[in-house]
Amino acid sequence: MSVTLYPQSPREQGLSFRQVQLASFRLEAMLAALAALTSGWTAASAPHALCSPPHPCLAEAASAPRLRAPAMKLADGVLNVGIIGAGRIGLVHLEALSQCATAQPIIISNPTVAKAEAAAKKFKVPEFTSDASRVINHPDVEAVWICSPSQYHAEQIKACAAVGKHVFCEKPIATDTVETIEAINACRAANVKLMTALQRRFDPNFARIKRAVVEGEVGDVITIKLCSRDPAPPPFEYVKGGGGLFKDMAVHDLDMARYLMNSEPVEVLASGSCCIDKAIEVLPGAEAYDTANIIMRFENGKEAKIDVCRQAPYGYDQRAEVLGSKAMIVTDNAYPNTARIYSKAFTGNADMPYDFFMSRYKEAYVLETLAFVDSLINDKPVPCSGEDGLIALLMAIAAEKSAEERRWVKFSGSAMQQVLGGMSKELPFECMQGDKPISFSKFANELKSYAKAGDGQGFFQKLFGK
Repeated sequence: MSVTLYPQSPREQGLSFRQVQLASFRLEAMLAALAALTSGWTAASAPHALCSPPHPCLAEAASAPRLRAPAMKLADGVLNVGIIGAGRIGLVHLEALSQCATAQPIIISNPTVAKAEAAAKKFKVPEFTSDASRVINHPDVEAVWICSPSQYHAEQIKACAAVGKHVFCEKPIATDTVETIEAINACRAANVKLMTALQRRFDPNFARIKRAVVEGEVGDVITIKLCSRDPAPPPFEYVKGGGGLFKDMAVHDLDMARYLMNSEPVEVLASGSCCIDKAIEVLPGAEAYDTANIIMRFENGKEAKIDVCRQAPYGYDQRAEVLGSKAMIVTDNAYPNTARIYSKAFTGNADMPYDFFMSRYKEAYVLETLAFVDSLINDKPVPCSGEDGLIALLMAIAAEKSAEERRWVKFSGSAMQQVLGGMSKELPFECMQGDKPISFSKFANELKSYAKAGDGQGFFQKLFGK
């Protein structure tokens, strides 16, 4: 089902010249804010930079001959956008797009069509549908925002690539490395841009820390600390099948550690526990964790320490600290206002920190949107690539593996290059046979031999070591 609700031009929508002019002024103000945010960035310090120097595999890929990107139609100078998903995050991105005068959502889909209709009415989107394929194959859509549940991301990305549509995808690109690599390679082959939505990179607070690191204000980095705590645990049904604490929540902090460290990960040590919501203890693996601590060691020999928790009774806790040889730089929690109370009983902020990511990172979502639209209109590199999303997923998988096996998990440099280059779908870290590391290929091939021979007992002994 597909329904047209609204005409597409400003005049047909009943917008006055003054309203259009104000929208233009607002765009100019947002672009000025983006310019101020990126002031002093170099090629190595911009959000799309993977590390300094760039990963050799990606540098080689970047220099390889490519076809020209599909030309943007840009009717009336506006990028036509399709949205898949009208849930919580879909509405966040619609709100961000509403503040971008050079992008116009023209169709939105959601399996529950009433949600798509409600979103279309609220944000003046001309069409709504229950069928995501209608968004992907819409003849006027030039870029698709994928805001659907994680398990659908990879197939939807590949479908977009097949018809030449650029993609903005909420994290993760996929829930496993094989699908992630397939999605990235599909976009490479079709020469369409793929952006992973890791909005914290665009937050002015974190961006300022990044600039202090890149420009040497703090000197040589000694250590990084990140803290991420939600105000309340999510519902059981959200946690069940949600990928677990590392992939669902800590992945943002792992990406931020890599982004601020300006170096690639080499090994990780993590622990997880259930301290808040005892109901989730019945779930498998990292889904049973609501609290975790992570140490990530990087190629430059430095470490980042991360703590995440599903609940903080005082509000949404988002802090970062970089200690350097010259200085320390810290970003504290953001508050709705600067009012403070001074009394005999209490001194501090009058109100709680922002209650959740939608309000805390509202500005970051807008800046992220502006940056991606700009990359399409002006044919620039995307600010946060599919490879960035892949590395974030790999770090989360490695942290989960470390927590389960209670040991350091090391990344193999050559395997990481192969994964990033799309040449290998193996995990770039070691597997264990007893207390000895073995290659993932050898481990997988031995499992296949047991399965092929119908030796179920041997299969499970090999897999679980008992």
